[in-house]
Amino acid sequence: MEQVRLGATGTRVSRICLGMMSYGDPSSRAWMLDEDAAEPIVRRAMEAGVTFYDTANVYAQGVSEQITGSLLRKLFAQRDDYVLATKVCLPMGEGPNDRGLSRKHVMASIDASLRRLGTDYVDLYQIHRWDYETPIEETMEALHDVVKSGKARYIGGSSMWAWQFAKAQHVAELRGWTKFVTMQNHYNLIYREEEREMIPLCVDQGVGLIPWSPLARGMLAGNRDRGGERKTVRSQNDAYGDSLYTDDDFDIVDVVREIAGERGVTPAQVALAWLLGKPGMTAPIVGATKLTHIEDAIAAERLELDEKEVTRLEAPYRPHPVRGHR
Repeated sequence: MEQVRLGATGTRVSRICLGMMSYGDPSSRAWMLDEDAAEPIVRRAMEAGVTFYDTANVYAQGVSEQITGSLLRKLFAQRDDYVLATKVCLPMGEGPNDRGLSRKHVMASIDASLRRLGTDYVDLYQIHRWDYETPIEETMEALHDVVKSGKARYIGGSSMWAWQFAKAQHVAELRGWTKFVTMQNHYNLIYREEEREMIPLCVDQGVGLIPWSPLARGMLAGNRDRGGERKTVRSQNDAYGDSLYTDDDFDIVDVVREIAGERGVTPAQVALAWLLGKPGMTAPIVGATKLTHIEDAIAAERLELDEKEVTRLEAPYRPHPVRGHR
């Protein structure tokens, strides 16, 4: 698999990032896989050249980080062979300081994540959302100190307004602190609102895009149909996904299926190939609970769509309310 620069940094990552949110405690969420069930999938990703892995402290309340660390230590010969990302912000407990981007929570969270991951550092430490209660100066200084302490190599942002991201970068530059090198935003064929402001900003500033939900919570891969039919355990238990997309979006899904049929590939491969061809794209974050999900991602990295196919895919798009920032 091709290895590309992580944004404008010198670190290189695979063009596909394996999202580790699906690995945790099946008793808490029916679609999650435990470590034994996840291992063949992560092993196949490693064998195919996937070197980039993304998790978060909030995924299964830390269990995902534990599984991620355990599997990567088992499958890779040495720590430098893979790039590991995790996140901080969302609630990890009931206490008033168990969430957000205060200095107190950031510093406690990086140490807790490193313990669960079983490593001395993460390559990319990301804020999971914007914290409206903490001054951005406090957050950026804390993240800078995390980097300078050697506990993270780089920092990244996630879904927020473009003005917020620009403000954070400006504060960091003004103070001589570490700036964000990546943006993990909500972006796929069905939801393209990020093309209005955030993506042009990132392309201009050399910030790498590592979008979440590249298959629209599986909708572009065929896990649900018009009228509400759900075909997978995940789609049957995904109220958040239901809030992001509507039946009108199936006009795009229909075109994806048409082109997939003409090409003799799966719809997931077409949707991912479209995303991989967009400006500023470093690596979409692909979740996988079956080996076929990994195979689709591997194949998509090699699939090139022509201009006519891209035009057909983009033609049915309808503007959406901004979704995914909270």
